[in-house]
Amino acid sequence: MDLAALAIAANNLRDEIAKVLVGQAQAVDLLLAGLLAGGHVLLEGVPGTGKTLLVQALAGALGLRFGRIQFTPDMMPGDILGTNLFNFQTNEFSLTPGPIFTQVLLADEINRTPPKTQAALLQAMNERRVTIDRQTIPLGDEFMVVATQNPIEQQGTYPLPEAQLDRFLFKAVIGYPAREEEIEAVRRHGQGTVLPELALMGIRQVMDAAMLGEARRTVSAVTLSDDLAAYVVDLVRATRESPIIETGASTRAATMLAAASRSWAALWGRPYAIPDDVKFLAKPLLRHRLVMTPASDMDGITPDQAIETIVAQVPAPR
Repeated sequence: MDLAALAIAANNLRDEIAKVLVGQAQAVDLLLAGLLAGGHVLLEGVPGTGKTLLVQALAGALGLRFGRIQFTPDMMPGDILGTNLFNFQTNEFSLTPGPIFTQVLLADEINRTPPKTQAALLQAMNERRVTIDRQTIPLGDEFMVVATQNPIEQQGTYPLPEAQLDRFLFKAVIGYPAREEEIEAVRRHGQGTVLPELALMGIRQVMDAAMLGEARRTVSAVTLSDDLAAYVVDLVRATRESPIIETGASTRAATMLAAASRSWAALWGRPYAIPDDVKFLAKPLLRHRLVMTPASDMDGITPDQAIETIVAQVPAPR
């Protein structure tokens, strides 16, 4: 697959998602960039803004298996991974796989489950495989986690540990749609309280696992110049030196920003990444990796504001 074909495939995915989700263009593009980079995405937004619908539509347009886990405080790791049960007929243990054995996994309200259960996703997200009773089982190259969380209702939630947050390529913030977009959403979906099946809403498969593999190989060939690589590193290092940030981004964040810049360039059919790609992706890629100082929190300084300051101060290559 060449870059022109990849850009066409991305537009086809956007068109299919747009059949059911009105607006949220930036979140859609970040999800596609994460898909091409082989990363996972955290969606943050209030209930009812289309997060679940977005992920379902993406899986349907890709022709990949979709699985959903509704996280709750009483959920255990075995509820996600599965467990070995003894079969009295064969006198052997057999694996009963959990819902993690899918291709596109929606981890709904991931911050409603304790850290012990959240940690069950770490190996899957990092290695695309899980270990159950010392048996390691692959999940496949297409495996992708899209998690959601509600930024408003924090009662009974468990903030995601830094190690868990660091596994997500992007944290995309989904806000309320514009007025005209909301009118269109009501016009399309205002016939009932339950949305119909995606097939009834006209979602077609426009890509498959083989095409996705080809697209990712195309992305890996996108040029990232030495100057741009140095710029990525300088931005990440600046987060560690900022007086308003207690803990900055890691080397993993730098490598992820480079990979994401390649996928973002490929989305628009460019064979090379540019500084504007890095600048645009800095917020969604770094905002969940920064720990602000207590003084910054008291002053109301957000990670996004800190990133804006750093991007403005670090010189970009020409």
